[in-house]
Amino acid sequence: MTPDSLQRPASPPESAPARRPPKLAIALGALALLAAVALIARGAPEDSGKPESSQAAASGAPPSGPAHAKAAGSTGHGEPERAREKAPRFNGTTCWENLEEFNDKVTLATFREWAAPLLASKDPLVRDYLIARLAELIGDDEGHAQEVLAWTREASPAEFKLLIAGIRESKALSKLSSQLTSLGLDERIDVGRRAGYLDELQRMPRLEQAALDKLSAFAKDPAAGEAGWVTTRAIGRVMQEDYKKTGNAKPYLDKLLTIGTESTDEHIRYLALEMEMHAEAPLDAKSTERLAKILATEGSEEVRQVVAHDLSLAEDKTKVLEIYAKAFEVEKDICVRWALFRFAARAAGKDALPVMANMAMTDPRFQRNYQDFERLYASGIVDFDRIWFGLPDDNPHGCLDRHPD
Repeated sequence: MTPDSLQRPASPPESAPARRPPKLAIALGALALLAAVALIARGAPEDSGKPESSQAAASGAPPSGPAHAKAAGSTGHGEPERAREKAPRFNGTTCWENLEEFNDKVTLATFREWAAPLLASKDPLVRDYLIARLAELIGDDEGHAQEVLAWTREASPAEFKLLIAGIRESKALSKLSSQLTSLGLDERIDVGRRAGYLDELQRMPRLEQAALDKLSAFAKDPAAGEAGWVTTRAIGRVMQEDYKKTGNAKPYLDKLLTIGTESTDEHIRYLALEMEMHAEAPLDAKSTERLAKILATEGSEEVRQVVAHDLSLAEDKTKVLEIYAKAFEVEKDICVRWALFRFAARAAGKDALPVMANMAMTDPRFQRNYQDFERLYASGIVDFDRIWFGLPDDNPHGCLDRHPD
């Protein structure tokens, strides 16, 4: 549990994964191991005792026989067939035996047809390989990425996930912001598929103002449902990354505050306002005032707690302490009061003690909490994280596990 945050939804912003070896090499290595295990599991052929069979096995040459010739895709004389014009019919139970041929011969134009029987095997390692191979075929070519994106419109659910993942792993993803936005907002497409497109927007380096206008309008639309939640998360995550690079979160924050104010879905309002917690961008006077109004009018106790956290990032510390004090007087929920109390310290440090003392006089349940904060500040500690970890109990009112169901 972090010292200065509330319980967060099940999908926090992801951290960057550690460097890994190329996915294709991993997939092929794992599949080769599976092939060996499969061969052992099937056991030796009935004629394995024959000298010619033993010699073939020792030398690595394929044994003769119509069954093997059919599985290996060779002629009756054991020589490879010429390149097929049609997609090969891979063995669905031992599909890894055919991956080398697939890897050598597949093109972007033949990928869907060739991948279909391999995808049908439902082998997760094979699926990982297909994603990596598709990403290689796309490369950083925007035209290739657009072609694959067009396939997703009529793809089956399983193929849709494969194609989207291939685009995601390619170097061309960042070039598709406008196309993903258009597909995600296309009312002719089912909402589930639209959510898949919108989810990819969270990986964009930035979102233009025109896209932000459209996405925020969609996110607060009651008909958006789960896709509205996904869109809100995408806006917040791009805000985090863009703010790190440019120091400007305002275009995104304005839209998130609008969603947090106007959406009729509590979960979406909660998420929209929570994203500011993760970005930790300073709040100007206008944003501070907007949050003060949300704090005074929001019906959800959980959302009011998030707002209290956000306000601790206000640039005007005096103003925010006034907002906390006023809100505490009229607040009835103890958990919201606890948020206002502790985030006053996060906002203004030791300067918040007079306001916190008045809160403890208003609500005696906070007198011991005030004494703990006062003692820690008197010891010379000024950093809020150290103050928080120095408290004898960081959840004295049993509030930190509460969040929208």
